[in-house]
Amino acid sequence: MMKRIAVFPGSFDPITKGHEDLILLGTALFDEVIVALGTNTTKNYMFSVEQRLQWITQVFQSVPSIRVVSYSGLTVDFCKNENAQFILRGIRNTIDMEYEKSIAQMNKTIAPEIETVLLFATPSCAAVNSTTVRELIKNKADVSAFLPQGVNVYL
Repeated sequence: MMKRIAVFPGSFDPITKGHEDLILLGTALFDEVIVALGTNTTKNYMFSVEQRLQWITQVFQSVPSIRVVSYSGLTVDFCKNENAQFILRGIRNTIDMEYEKSIAQMNKTIAPEIETVLLFATPSCAAVNSTTVRELIKNKADVSAFLPQGVNVYL
């Protein structure tokens, strides 16, 4: 039987409890979840790739079915290189739904063998997003309620 591998792509700038929740949910569905730190050429990052990889690795260090890597290029190409049959993504609201649907449809056209699986965010995590967390960090707010245990952000 083929190993069921899913890629959970993102910029994780920083990783949030919402990301953590969805990735852990994915471990119940897949044999392996690859948390893939991607580079989005349209984004300006607050934290370095090295710092983000360190946080993600730390959060999932005790979960053997999770692997953390960085990549560049198209997510579907990365999936093919990793023999991943699935892209795992999260939905918080209707705006996410429309965005993820359009990306999933493009990916399906480019790589029909790769399925996108959308999971709904746990209600307690639905309002959490990295953009808001970064804004709170810039304004010196305590963001610990939105970050996985052990992730400490200091500017």
